[in-house]
Amino acid sequence: MGEHLIKMPDVGEGIAEAELVEWHVKVGDLVREDAVLAAVMTDKATVEIPSPVDGEVLWLGAEIGDVVAIGSPLIRLKVEGEDSVAPAGQDEKAAEPPARPKDIEAQADGAVKSSEAIVERQGKSAPPPRPPEPPQRPPVRTHLPSVARAEGERPIASPAIRLRAREAGIDLRQIPGSGPAGRITHEDLDAFFTHGRQVAKAPGLAQNNSVEHVKVIGLRRKIAEKMALAKSRIPHITYVEEVDVTALEDLRAALNANKRAERPKLTLLPFLMRAMVKAIAEQPHLNAIYDDDAGIVHQHGGVHIGIATQTGSGLMVPVVKHAEARDLWDCAAELNRLAEAAKAGLASREELSGSTITITSLGAMGGIVTTPVINYPEVAIVGVNKMVVRPVWDGSTFVPRKMMNLSSSFDHRIIDGWDAAVFIQRIKTLLETPAMIFVEA
Repeated sequence: MGEHLIKMPDVGEGIAEAELVEWHVKVGDLVREDAVLAAVMTDKATVEIPSPVDGEVLWLGAEIGDVVAIGSPLIRLKVEGEDSVAPAGQDEKAAEPPARPKDIEAQADGAVKSSEAIVERQGKSAPPPRPPEPPQRPPVRTHLPSVARAEGERPIASPAIRLRAREAGIDLRQIPGSGPAGRITHEDLDAFFTHGRQVAKAPGLAQNNSVEHVKVIGLRRKIAEKMALAKSRIPHITYVEEVDVTALEDLRAALNANKRAERPKLTLLPFLMRAMVKAIAEQPHLNAIYDDDAGIVHQHGGVHIGIATQTGSGLMVPVVKHAEARDLWDCAAELNRLAEAAKAGLASREELSGSTITITSLGAMGGIVTTPVINYPEVAIVGVNKMVVRPVWDGSTFVPRKMMNLSSSFDHRIIDGWDAAVFIQRIKTLLETPAMIFVEA
């Protein structure tokens, strides 16, 4: 039999390391060629690592959450053959498996034999004197006598005892007294604190002192790092405006009712994307990436809209590339495709990168107002809050209207408050008069 060492493969251009997020095997497992051994994560994309050979798992080189450099030893397999087939140049010391139980057993046997030899040389020497026994302590009361007070009877206790009980939130009627005439003493109170506190609690309620230690790994760690970076480096300004989307919803319902079978169902987001494209044409500096280390704003001509998407693993941001070149239906189709890929964990690294501005929406859970965190290093993010029917004054009476807030954040180093307001007001106008979305300037 031989051994085959598998190193961390090159999982993407320019990537020097990857985080191990899942093992699909354990030591002792038999694996077939092309079976998935592990999953690693880079830039929010998960990559599976297959086995190049059949074999038995002898050693795993990392734990879940470890960041492993490309080319580092990852897993060792026992394979058919006389000689080891580990790749040339492998640092055997780094990849050497831990000491086997037989080696440890042999060391332990040697230590036992040495000890026996020492005892034989000493002969039948008298055993060492027994250490003196500790003094006997009085028994500790481990339970409390039952409380035998008549209903409404006031417990007997000194003012100091009553103060201690009041500060601790204890009902003295629940504490039995061992003093004369059932007087409650400090010792009774101490014993109750130690053993009897549960007496005063309602049935079925109990303290839970467990602590679960959850390691932040994989996508959750990537999200944490990205959010911390954005909040620490970008001075956010958030602008909130309400939008009357009654006409937009009527148009959307009519288009969905008369759409062709091959076309996707329209949500509000494709309309918002087209409105953003028009507003960006008038304020192109909002469609930008700010390199704050170099002090350069990279203003893009193409509008690449990131769509914050909640998945089972956490928040991901697939990107609809070149929204300026897509019509309403094309935006909807691409949006659906990317959302499904992200939720299934199949979105590629290219589909999860390259955005120049982002939309975030929680749908019906969107709340009244949010304070979106900018997708660093972009300079703007548009947040969609939930839609509700509210009475709106039309000048003569209150009428029911479908209202929705836009909560949007901007990098205040690049975007002034006035520019942020102009941008959102332009989007508001387009959404409230949706025919304007389709009119070319």
